[in-house]
Amino acid sequence: MSELFGYIVSGLVTGAVFAVMASGLTLSYSATGVFNFAHGAVGFLAALLFFELNSGLGLPAWTAGLVAVGLFSPLLGYVLHRAMFRGLAQAGETAQIVGTIGLTIALPALGLWIVDLVAEPFGLPRADATSLPHGLGPYPAVTFTFGGVHLDSDQLITFAFAVLAAAGLWAFMRHTPYGLRMRASVDRRRLATLRGIDADASSAMAWTLGSALAGLAGVLAVSTLGLDSTAFTVMLFVSATAAVFGRLRSIPWTFAAGLGLGVVQNLVAGYADFAEDVTGLRTAVPVILLFAGLILLNRSKERVAGSAAEDAPPPDHLAGLPMWRRRLPWALGLAVLLAWTLTRSADDFYVSVVAQGLVLALIFCSFVVVTGIGGMVNLAQASFASMAALTCGWAFSSGLPLPVAILLGVLGATAVGVLVALPALRLGGRILTLATLALALLADQVLFQIDAFSNGTIGWPLPAISLGFTDTTDPRVRVVLLLALIGLVGLLVRNLERSASGRAILAVRSAPAAATTSGVSAPRTKIMLFALASGIAGLGGVLFATFKGSVTATDLPAFAGFVWLAVVVLQGVRRIGGAVLGGLIAAVFPELLAGWHISAHAGAILFGLGGMILARHPDGVLAQMAESRYRRRVGRQRREGAAAIQREAAAAAAPVTAAATPRPEEGRPVPDALFRLENVVAGYGDVTVLRGVDLTVRPGEVVALLGANGAGKSTTCAVAAGDLPVTAGRVILDGVDVTSWPAHRRAGAGVLLAPEGRGVFPGLSVDENLRTWLADPGPVYERLPQLARRRGVAAGALSGGEQQLLTLAPALVRPPRVLIADEPSLGLAPLVAEQVFEVFAELRARGVALLLVEEKATSALRLADTVVFMRLGRATWTGPRAEVDGARLAAAYLGVS
Repeated sequence: MSELFGYIVSGLVTGAVFAVMASGLTLSYSATGVFNFAHGAVGFLAALLFFELNSGLGLPAWTAGLVAVGLFSPLLGYVLHRAMFRGLAQAGETAQIVGTIGLTIALPALGLWIVDLVAEPFGLPRADATSLPHGLGPYPAVTFTFGGVHLDSDQLITFAFAVLAAAGLWAFMRHTPYGLRMRASVDRRRLATLRGIDADASSAMAWTLGSALAGLAGVLAVSTLGLDSTAFTVMLFVSATAAVFGRLRSIPWTFAAGLGLGVVQNLVAGYADFAEDVTGLRTAVPVILLFAGLILLNRSKERVAGSAAEDAPPPDHLAGLPMWRRRLPWALGLAVLLAWTLTRSADDFYVSVVAQGLVLALIFCSFVVVTGIGGMVNLAQASFASMAALTCGWAFSSGLPLPVAILLGVLGATAVGVLVALPALRLGGRILTLATLALALLADQVLFQIDAFSNGTIGWPLPAISLGFTDTTDPRVRVVLLLALIGLVGLLVRNLERSASGRAILAVRSAPAAATTSGVSAPRTKIMLFALASGIAGLGGVLFATFKGSVTATDLPAFAGFVWLAVVVLQGVRRIGGAVLGGLIAAVFPELLAGWHISAHAGAILFGLGGMILARHPDGVLAQMAESRYRRRVGRQRREGAAAIQREAAAAAAPVTAAATPRPEEGRPVPDALFRLENVVAGYGDVTVLRGVDLTVRPGEVVALLGANGAGKSTTCAVAAGDLPVTAGRVILDGVDVTSWPAHRRAGAGVLLAPEGRGVFPGLSVDENLRTWLADPGPVYERLPQLARRRGVAAGALSGGEQQLLTLAPALVRPPRVLIADEPSLGLAPLVAEQVFEVFAELRARGVALLLVEEKATSALRLADTVVFMRLGRATWTGPRAEVDGARLAAAYLGVS
């Protein structure tokens, strides 16, 4: 019994570190929507700084820990937010994953490079995996005994800090205005900005706190893990298991799961005797739990089975170029590479390096299929390549001819790819990414450790591939062969994109529900993509092994796929050219650095800088120049088009505006005007929606904006609230030009938008929704007792009428200067809609300027003082309500001439 108690207690201490790391992951993800794969790297940097301050400069452990956790880690989080995470939050999931993977590699390299530079001048110890740092407690550690269990001071400090950090973080998120703003920002970021919340500031705070927790976990774990950056990355993935069991939302559940994970790992190590017969099973426990948690707890509720991605594929900025211009650079590059290769000797070192790069490029082509075309981030590609290589080696050593062994290897990788695709049918996005990584780690730690399959540490020998007149012992032959195979894969990918299957893939990626209703089988499409990608990766893995002459279980580790994805996405994952360029860079660049006697850390640091570039150009380096040209051309066209539209609108303004509300002269405000749009041109992307709109709202006035669907009413509301930037024109609030103000600043100045649909945060309670605008929601409950009765209920569980009342209720207590209501009665019962319009009447009586967009013209006209009719992005008539007749209503509101 005492032995069991000892396993549990020591497991709680180990789990406490997992819990702290996982809590930081949960915080940053729940507040920003970005899963930070670099969380472990931040912990490593904090541990490295702690070691140098404590062991190098001789600072007391507590002082060194305070500097590393309390100062350095939060500052690092803020700098990363400003430099990278702020841009990644608006990018697609693939860019988010790859950007943080780049940091995982770059941050430890940067820290170790700085230590190498300053170690000798300042007499600091050099840091490597053999360093043995001390913990936060006294050294040597003091031992305490509890119920027969011995714990040292470092273990007790670790557990105490973990509990305090979790409790403080929970209280911060649940009981402070800052925590509420952070949760509101991730629940509905757009609505949060419309409520006056600076989502960017909330994200900065989340990254600051998350990095502090990562630093705390790193300092607490450094005495156990040492200064091995890979160990900290592994700790990240173990901690991700706890975050998954907390559904990446609940910090208390995440903390409890972290503690439980440590206990389970200890119990399996102590009591699971069956695990001794399966190599690696004990260490794979967190990975197994991670995969089980992903499958059981995180099935997407927002997508149908087989959906692939949350973000549609980005536009192809090269599509407008003639085909010869798109292919000419690659044809020239191919010609130069072949000429260079064929003029070198057979023993030229760099020809072998190029051949190695092209092998990687062939494997990278599998990412073009599954990620570039399919939109699924799969981190198991290295495992597919390893599976094929080991299968080929086993088959050849069993007496099968080499061509048959190669075919079996590719088929084996394809079969495994189909198996991996099965759980992918239930998952999507970053959850799928974690699931494929878990399977890759499981294969690495268990399957590939079976001696009968991998032949232990010896591996399998493989001969060169004979082509009759020559063989692949000559690196020049390897280069030509690989270029031919990559060309065939490129043709396959091009034909796939142009085929019916390619259109089905694009449909599943862009709109899975619509694709399913159109008869497209999303599961079949997904399985096909995984099978094709794993087959290509398997072929690359087999060629890697035959060119090397042998294969072992460690030649293509799972973490290689982690890096490979980042390399190819940085170049451009949608194009075969990106895979080729990525493979050559991955092979050639380290050799060049070594030849130039530059630190190996430099390559990893530059790789991290590439992640920052990705935050601004998610389609990769290859598309960056085309994207820049496209943006310059479109920007010029927009400015020219906006100027023409404004001139046209100015010429047409006189006959369409009623005499009762004359158009203001340039530079002269309308008397008593509180809020104005002046000759506004705006739109979405390449589409111009508003074409010179003028609008004026006075205090205590209701302006009804009416028109047919597609007239530009909601776009006008978005422009007025700052949710959509203008191409030309001005937005004036009380004489101040607020055109450049973002939505949260306009909301702070008193411009409130009740958006179309429901302006509530569905994941927050009624009380929390009210507190995003009010310091004290008590007066709302007095006015609207039906909300008081449901104050603890999540807003997403309310009826449509209750949600609309919740949207408008804060305005009754803290009236804005300008209220913009977009389709407020949409989907409401007549009695509830009448109640909503009573709220508007009360706000008008209190001097609020109201801009009302309403589908029910009768209700809007009953309340309105001034009416504006819109058609095709223009205000075609403006005048008092009394002048609105049936003919004019039919002509303007119904969109008929």
